[in-house]
Amino acid sequence: MAWVYVILGGFFETAFAVSLKYSEGFGRLWPTVSFLVCSVISFALLTAGLRELPVGTAYAAWTGIGAVGTATVGMIWFGDSPAFLRIASVALIVAGVVGLNLAGSEAH
Repeated sequence: MAWVYVILGGFFETAFAVSLKYSEGFGRLWPTVSFLVCSVISFALLTAGLRELPVGTAYAAWTGIGAVGTATVGMIWFGDSPAFLRIASVALIVAGVVGLNLAGSEAH
């Protein structure tokens, strides 16, 4: 169940990053509220996952999901360039998170 929490938390990290963009520097009310709600949920889910997972692995997965999700949203909705180097970099983030998991994720 810990991995479910971390993965969901990563999705909410993507949501809070997108909300932050829409908030225009916290100048728009509802995107700012969305940012606050999504960030609290994201951190709460990460915290729940950390009860059973090693901090380095869980945090890397959480931030990796957020980074990959945010980059993907940027390319799809915000017109960020889907250049080869950008996509390859996203793949490297995924490979790094997978590598950390393969290296061992037993809680100590």
